Amino acid sequence: MAYLPEVLTNASMNKATAFTQAERHALGLVGCLPAAVETLDQQAKRAYRQLESYDQNIQKYLYLDQLHNRNEVLYYRLLVDHLAELLPIVYDPTIAEAIENWSEDFRGTRAVYLSIDHIDQIDESFDNLGLGPDDVDLIVVSDAEEILGIGDWGVNGTDISVGKLAVYTAAAGVDPRRVVAVNLDCGTDNETLLNDPLYLGNRHSRIRGAQYDEFIAEYLRSAAAHFPHALLHFEDFGPSNARRIINEYRDQYRVFNDDMQGTGAIVMAAVMSGLKVTHETFADQRLVVYGAGTAGTGMADQIHAAMMRAGLSDAEARERVWLIDINGLVTDDMKNLPDYQQPYARPAAEVADWKRDDGKITLLETVKRVKPTILIGTSTDHGAFTQDVVEAMAQGVERPIILPLSNPTTRIEAMPQDVIAWSHGRALVCVGIPVKSFEDNGVTYHIGQANNALLYPGLGLGVIVSGATSVTDGMLLAAANAAAGQVDVTTPGASLLPPVENLRASSATVAVAVAKQAVAEGVATVAQDDWIEAVHQAMWEPEY
Repeated sequence: MAYLPEVLTNASMNKATAFTQAERHALGLVGCLPAAVETLDQQAKRAYRQLESYDQNIQKYLYLDQLHNRNEVLYYRLLVDHLAELLPIVYDPTIAEAIENWSEDFRGTRAVYLSIDHIDQIDESFDNLGLGPDDVDLIVVSDAEEILGIGDWGVNGTDISVGKLAVYTAAAGVDPRRVVAVNLDCGTDNETLLNDPLYLGNRHSRIRGAQYDEFIAEYLRSAAAHFPHALLHFEDFGPSNARRIINEYRDQYRVFNDDMQGTGAIVMAAVMSGLKVTHETFADQRLVVYGAGTAGTGMADQIHAAMMRAGLSDAEARERVWLIDINGLVTDDMKNLPDYQQPYARPAAEVADWKRDDGKITLLETVKRVKPTILIGTSTDHGAFTQDVVEAMAQGVERPIILPLSNPTTRIEAMPQDVIAWSHGRALVCVGIPVKSFEDNGVTYHIGQANNALLYPGLGLGVIVSGATSVTDGMLLAAANAAAGQVDVTTPGASLLPPVENLRASSATVAVAVAKQAVAEGVATVAQDDWIEAVHQAMWEPEY
C-alpha cells in the first residue's frame, strides 16, 4: 500500500483493529482495516499467542520490538500482563544478543543519537524532537562502554536506553510519551564493530579524556536546558566514568546511575531484610565484595554509608569493608588502583602474613581471616563461591548473608541450592537470576532476585511525582526500605525481596516512599496531601 494514514503509522496513536467504525470514518481509515472491531483484550490475546509461537528468546525480543514500533499501547499491555515472564526478554539477558546484532538488524529508531564528533549539534538534536520544556519526565542515556556483561558496543548499545525506558513504563507506569532514549556515540574499542562494514556508529576508537568530559558536560547542560524537569538516568557507562560523572554532577543536575545507585540500593534492601533475621545493625557488619567494579563498589559505598548512619565513623566503617578483584584482595600497594577502589584498599602491612596463591590473596583466605557477615558477588566468576568458601562463612558467623548476584546462570558465583546445603540452611541468600522455590531438609526456600527493576522504576516515578530537584542518598535509602518492607522474613526460607510478579504494586510503594523522603529533605517541588493517591494517578495505564 503506497500510503497509510498517519494514525496507523504512529505507534502512540495506533489502535489498529480496535478503531471503532465511527473512528474509522472520522480518521479516514475506511478500507484500511479488516471489518472486525476488536477490544484491547482480544488484541492482547492474539499478540501473546503470536509471541508464544517463537522458540528462541531473541525471536520474541524482535517480535516485541516490532510491536513496540507499531502499537505502543498493545505492546505495554502485553508487558504488564506478563511482566515477570517478559522482563528477561525485553531487557537483560536477551537484550545483550540483540545489541550484538543491532547494526545488522537495524529496523528503525526510537532514540536520539549524539556524536562526540559533533558536540555542537547537541542542542539541534534535542530541538528536532519538537518537545517543550514541560513535555519530558525522564531521559535514559548510555555511552555503551560497559553493556551488561558484554562490554563496549558503541551505537549498538542504543537499545539499552530504549529497553530501560520500557521497564520504567511497564513496571511503574512512567508515561512512554514523556520519555527520551539517548545514545552518546563516543566511538568504540570493539574491533569487531570497527571492522564490520554494516556498523552504524562512529568508526573510530573510543574517545576519552578532555573531549569526553566536554561531551558529557554539554549533554547535561543541553538536556537540562531543554527539559528542566526530567530525571537524567545514566546507564552502562564504563567504571572509570560512571562514578566520577555522578559524583561531579549530582548536586548540579537531577542525575541517577542505576548501575551504581540502583544496584546498591536493591542490595541494601536484601541486606536490610537479612538483618531483620539476624537482629543486628549495620554497625555489626563485616562486608566482603567479590568483584570490585562499579556495581560492586557502589554496593560497598551504600553499606558503608549505612554503617555510618548506625553510629560508626567514616574510618571505622571503611575498616569493615574488603574488596576483591581479579588481582585478589585490594591493598594500598597495588599500582593503578581505580579511584573508586582506593578508599577501601587495605593497608599492605595489615595482610603481610596472609596466605597467597600466585601472589594474590584469595577469596577463601579473606573469608577465613575476616569472618564476614555479608559476602557479595558481582564478579561473573562462575562457581567462585565454592563449598569451602560457604562453609568458612558459616563457621565464622551464625547466619551469614550470601549474595551471589552475577548473571546469567552461567556466571553466577554459586547456585542458591548449594549455598543452602553447604551452610546447613543457615545462610540468608539472594541472587541476581530468577530461581524457582526448592526444598532442603524440610524447609521450602523462596529465593529473592536482586533485580534492579524492583527499585529504579519506583524511584524514578517518585522523583517525577514529587518534582524532586535531585536524587539524594536519603531517597535511595527510602527506596531500599520500601522494597525490604514488602516481605515477611519471619518464616523459615522466606525471600529477602518481594517477587517480580507484583512489580507494579511494588513500584508504587517505592515511589510513595521516595516522594515522601524528597519532601522531608526539602528537594520536592510538588506538595500533596495524599502521596499514595498522587502516585497511582500518575501511573500511565496501557489503555485505548
